[in-house]
Amino acid sequence: MLLNPTFLKLNRLPLLMVLSSVLFYWAFAYNLVRTDYIKLITLYCALFFLFYKLVHRFKSNIPFLTYLAFGFRAIFILAIPNLSQDFYRFIWDGRIILEGINPYLFTVEHFISQDQFPVAEALELRAGMGDLNASHYTNYPPINQLCFIIAGLFSNKSIFGSVVVLRLLIITADFGTLHFGKKLLEKLKLPAYNIFWYILNPFIIIELTGNLHFEGVMIFFLVWSLYLLHKGVWQWAAVVLALSISVKLMPLIFLPLFFQWFLKHDKNKKQVSTIQNLTKLAGFYLIVIITTILLFLPFYSSEFIHNYSQTVALWFQNFEFNASIYYIAREIGYLFRGYNEIATIGKIIPIIVVLVTLIITFFRKNKTTVELVTAMLFVLSFYYFTTTTVHPWYVTTLLILSVFTKYKFPLVWSFVIILSYLAYVNINKADKSENLWIIAIEYIIVYGVFIWEVFLKKPKLS
Repeated sequence: MLLNPTFLKLNRLPLLMVLSSVLFYWAFAYNLVRTDYIKLITLYCALFFLFYKLVHRFKSNIPFLTYLAFGFRAIFILAIPNLSQDFYRFIWDGRIILEGINPYLFTVEHFISQDQFPVAEALELRAGMGDLNASHYTNYPPINQLCFIIAGLFSNKSIFGSVVVLRLLIITADFGTLHFGKKLLEKLKLPAYNIFWYILNPFIIIELTGNLHFEGVMIFFLVWSLYLLHKGVWQWAAVVLALSISVKLMPLIFLPLFFQWFLKHDKNKKQVSTIQNLTKLAGFYLIVIITTILLFLPFYSSEFIHNYSQTVALWFQNFEFNASIYYIAREIGYLFRGYNEIATIGKIIPIIVVLVTLIITFFRKNKTTVELVTAMLFVLSFYYFTTTTVHPWYVTTLLILSVFTKYKFPLVWSFVIILSYLAYVNINKADKSENLWIIAIEYIIVYGVFIWEVFLKKPKLS
């Protein structure tokens, strides 16, 4: 047996660490209020320290780390998320669809303001999601909506029941990420335990399993797609990548990066014509685009396109949170124009990101799978470094990509990202603006590690 008496005797300290982690996760899930900042930081730091030690101690015992990862997730099964309220909108969307209503055509406020309650617990859901969420059209793609529908099918009249179903879906996706991530690491001849920097990370457990963010499902499809691509099954890799895009749109930013992989990748050392490679690349893109369109098709209408594009644009031109370079550019802009810098800078950021993506696509070597994933890591990092909004759970994608590379700055970011929850701690409680000193601490650490790893660190001599 895995936990025989000899094992217990030889591993008293690690088992004490496991027990401590269980207690800390339980406290995080059931006995933490978001505004109790000292407790929030203390618990998170303790969990991260224990996670780091456990991975190092048991990196050769994959089954044990697996039991821990999903045992810790099980602690959250009956918990209502305490760091995010997005799940109320998830539940609303799923129930609206089951009522035969297109969720992309109406805001929540549209119904409530007219005293219409099309779903069970409508007022509770509206109160839970808050004014901002209720006043905007949904921006969740169709596979994400499918998850919400499943929650509605199994629990159409209980918020708590819906939360449990959503959580089980996310945990299932994590099983898939572990499975294909481990297999891809083995194919790349990288340490299999690297996947636990993601799977066992308290940041992932809290933000995905705990707070019900569906980046975990998107990441499952993304890792599965990369595994299929590495095996050479590019047609199915394209279909699965479309599924990832249809959970969250973020993987769209990676599409140009496949150019070199198809044109210059030479897995079997066979001479293949450029025309054949271009045909495969075009086929790959065509499958991704057609599959994505087909998934959106059931919701199509002229109003849908207008509402969805309007909602997506909000993230570039209306919202500001936990940004870095953008905040510096904003302060510079204030010196010249005085206000509403996001309206100007928000239009420029996508252009710059596209240009950088194209530069990395054509001028950086991206022929192997590791090089491709590294390019993805750099492109997404640049986007997050320049964008107006970086919610904590956004970093989950950087973390999973880093697992297949030599870079650890996303792992460091997954630790210091907890500081973003302190952004609105101000001495003057009437001041609702972010505390830029706290954000500065976060990014000084992240940029410091990033610059060291990418520009200063000397490669090891073999």
